[in-house]
Amino acid sequence: MADVMVMKEIEDTALRLGVDLSTLDLDSIRLPPGETCGIVSDDEEVYQEDNLEFESGFGNIIVVDNLPVVPREKFEKLEGVVRKIYSQIGVIKEDGLWMPVDPETDKTLGYCFIEYNTPQEAELAKEKTHGYKLDRAHIFCVSMFDDFDKFMKVPNEWAPPETKPYAPGENLQHWLTDAKARDQFVIRAGSDTEVLWNDARHLKPDPVYKRAFWTESFVQWSPLGTYLATVHRQGAAVWGGSSSFNRLMRYAHPQVKLIDFSPGEKYLVTYSSHEPSNPRDANRVVINIFDVRTGKVMRDFKGSADDFAVGGAGGVTGVSWPVFKWSGGKDDKYFARMGKNVLSVYETETFSLVDKKSLKVENIMDFCWSPTDPIIALFVPEMGGGNQPARVSLIQVPSKEELRQKNLFSVSDCKIYWQSNGDYLAVNVERYTKTKKSTYTGFELFRIKERDIPIEVLELENKNDKIIAFAWEPKGHRFAVIHGDNPKPDVSIYSMRTGQNSRVSKLTTLKGKQANALFWSPAGRYIVLAGLKGFNGQLEFYNVDELETMATAEHFMATDIEWDPTGRYVATAVTSVHEMENGFNIWSFNGKHLYRILKDHFFQFLWRPRPPSFLSPEKEEEIAKNLKKYSKKYEAEDQDVSLLLSEQEREKRRMLKEDWDKWVNEWKRIHEEESLHRQKLRDGEASDEEEEYEAKDIEVEEVIAVTEEVLHIEYGQE
Repeated sequence: MADVMVMKEIEDTALRLGVDLSTLDLDSIRLPPGETCGIVSDDEEVYQEDNLEFESGFGNIIVVDNLPVVPREKFEKLEGVVRKIYSQIGVIKEDGLWMPVDPETDKTLGYCFIEYNTPQEAELAKEKTHGYKLDRAHIFCVSMFDDFDKFMKVPNEWAPPETKPYAPGENLQHWLTDAKARDQFVIRAGSDTEVLWNDARHLKPDPVYKRAFWTESFVQWSPLGTYLATVHRQGAAVWGGSSSFNRLMRYAHPQVKLIDFSPGEKYLVTYSSHEPSNPRDANRVVINIFDVRTGKVMRDFKGSADDFAVGGAGGVTGVSWPVFKWSGGKDDKYFARMGKNVLSVYETETFSLVDKKSLKVENIMDFCWSPTDPIIALFVPEMGGGNQPARVSLIQVPSKEELRQKNLFSVSDCKIYWQSNGDYLAVNVERYTKTKKSTYTGFELFRIKERDIPIEVLELENKNDKIIAFAWEPKGHRFAVIHGDNPKPDVSIYSMRTGQNSRVSKLTTLKGKQANALFWSPAGRYIVLAGLKGFNGQLEFYNVDELETMATAEHFMATDIEWDPTGRYVATAVTSVHEMENGFNIWSFNGKHLYRILKDHFFQFLWRPRPPSFLSPEKEEEIAKNLKKYSKKYEAEDQDVSLLLSEQEREKRRMLKEDWDKWVNEWKRIHEEESLHRQKLRDGEASDEEEEYEAKDIEVEEVIAVTEEVLHIEYGQE
């Protein structure tokens, strides 16, 4: 995108100057030595900081050591065995397998060189066959050809590394101490990426940091808001700060397409896929897990796209993303992925499988971690033609003990929803009717923190209603469901407890709403019922405590809706999927429109997440009880801001009036100067008043031209 925009600017400039670009070889143009034209390159820092080692061009060659030493007559047989093993991994070039022979003994030297079409195939061959056991005496030792050059540079004597003096860095949480308690957000529009404060009091954003071509595809905040990640062709990078965003670390991963942080921000997962040399083969996938602070690769996973195509909620080139799902909490202790009939759970102390083996789960379809505890909920569909029922199981990690299981019959589809505190689990089950011609929907509700994990069954009043959306109240006990088949579905709100009763109960049903998405406030209590896509951005701000609508509004063609992390403000955006009205609106929690910003080619809007509060639940409860006492300070500040805005508005009106008076006086002066000219045009009449003159209509006839034409009339036509 950036390259396209730069080329467009060059073409526009050439057109303005009358230069024909087709006659120019742009690649041949070189700046004088030392000349930068004032443009600072990001790569300059790389050259200054690192002693770069460039690829030698032999990245597609591997060296296989510890082969059998055989005489000339067995040479062809050994070569056939080696070729058979390594041609299964990738395409070996013609004459790409070379096995050196000792000229004195006429026997092989016990190693060979194999050249593939691509470096990716060579790396995969090294990974798959290093340690391969040909027989008891011959276990392959595989290295990249390029590695030998590095081995030769290792000094014979060890020298201690140079110690650098400690330089304190910027406090990455300083932005949380903003005196106005504002939140930050990042936007991408065109080639620019901007970080801004949401200054709702002044009804406008306050700029923090702006940079052109900061990323090549997208940006992403870390889960606690400490880092902002950017994606580039060479890999990913993270930046931090409150006002000046400095690069903190790079993560080398060529052609990276997707990234994902662990919940505690300790690790960064990067993903890339590469085209195979053989069109019949699947794309080769590379996934790296980096330590965020050090940039070290803690574990990498490589294979075909088919190896990673199971599970997840959406990705690219057949791979669902995220491939790895992290256990809840800040510890980042476990992560897991699904394979064919297995669930692989890894621990981050050694980045190896828990108990050194995967959990066998026949035909596993989906799984999800509890947001707070090392508990996995997994779904297995029906097997054996319906003889073996589907089931939802809760698995404790690392013991792999099954805490609870629920068998489900005649299941068509199943979705799992955890509540943010891990107190409840909702399983949306779509079942076939007895005739198998239609389906109906119900919910299995697990109370995770109660003894023996009791399960309740919830069915809608109309079981045939289609479930359009489901959402738990954050940190609460309520949930909302959009259901129905007509253009205006219903919205029902339920509670997992009512008074002393711990059974699920319905609070209300809102009939005929133009909504297909639900957005709870992070603090609970308030919810936005949104109609996106076909509903053209209809918004309803609803108070669940009072069961009343606070406001209805519309953001035409809205594509994205996101609450700020405090639950005070809501952002709605129209991104570049639509060609018109690109930009975003900021609303208060109760639906008051605060301000609107239009941006051409608008791509992203992301609030900066906040880490959890350090206040204890008791302290938060004490603040809530004495809110009036604490709010006096902020009410006074709000009043000052309101007075300032009023004064600014009055000043703006005063300046407009001054401009108007100046314009009127100028025209009066011109009118006075032209009075003699007007008097002359009126044959000496001095007055400008129209009422003093009598209007007369005078007809003036003027002969424009005379034409004579002789007409010939034939006899008999009179």
